[in-house]
Amino acid sequence: MSGASPVTIRRAKPADLPVIGRLGALLVKTHHDFDARRFIAATSKTEEGYGWFLGTQLDNPKIVVLVAERDGEVVGYTYAGLEGQDWMSLRGPAGIVYDILVDPPQRACGIGRQLLDATLEALERGGAMQIVLSTAERNEPAQRLFRRAGFRPTMIEMTRDQVSESSTSKGK
Repeated sequence: MSGASPVTIRRAKPADLPVIGRLGALLVKTHHDFDARRFIAATSKTEEGYGWFLGTQLDNPKIVVLVAERDGEVVGYTYAGLEGQDWMSLRGPAGIVYDILVDPPQRACGIGRQLLDATLEALERGGAMQIVLSTAERNEPAQRLFRRAGFRPTMIEMTRDQVSESSTSKGK
């Protein structure tokens, strides 16, 4: 997008929630398309529900919801938070990047990196000494972005679907 207008990264406002909801529904759909057995499917209520949920997070001092805005339009968002020690994840206090998404027509021009950098700065200002995120195994563009920003792979999630009785008896 050479010659495109500059992008502003700012805190999300309630007026942004419908677009964030649409982008959140796209995030859900994208993950479901990666692996329909692992990730939930978007429904007709996902946009509204996602926007509503992130709206409940806007005033939480431990949460960061940022948007990328170009020409007065929201073209991407991040959702992140500060969490304490987590025995289940075997980690100390950390910043967690939950979501990052750029509208597909706006991708490949640096908006994702701008959003990520601003999110990392906000988490570090909040005291995060370590920042963790997860990405879908098939989401190679996101993994490249995260590696370029200094992230390294540390965990591999594995999913096992319930095995039906008939399939286990086949091997007997």
